Amino acid sequence: MKQAIIKKAILNITMVIFTACLLLMTQPANAIDLQTAKSQGLVGETPAGYLSAVTSPSAETKALIESVNLKRKQKYQEIAASNKTSLQTVEQLAGKKAIEKSRPGSYIKLGGSWQKK
Repeated sequence: MKQAIIKKAILNITMVIFTACLLLMTQPANAIDLQTAKSQGLVGETPAGYLSAVTSPSAETKALIESVNLKRKQKYQEIAASNKTSLQTVEQLAGKKAIEKSRPGSYIKLGGSWQKK
């Protein structure tokens, strides 16, 4: 009898853990993507090669910025190492290219202030 109760408890705990893992791994269906955030004027490109919030960001926008910037920094570090140059040099070149490639109507930071391209 005790063994049946223990097995049921373990099964219940396993199901709770499994469900929690699924919830943590799935991204909300309404999560904002980079292009949407840019087109809505929520984020913009900076000369430093990273995204920044144009206005006070929501939690969702802040999470997007952090995620994109983390991936960018990792890539910039790889490029800097393979080219034997500084991270700052790669960041500045990437920032310049990102600003140049920004679509009309999106925000870019020039001279410390946001401008619509």
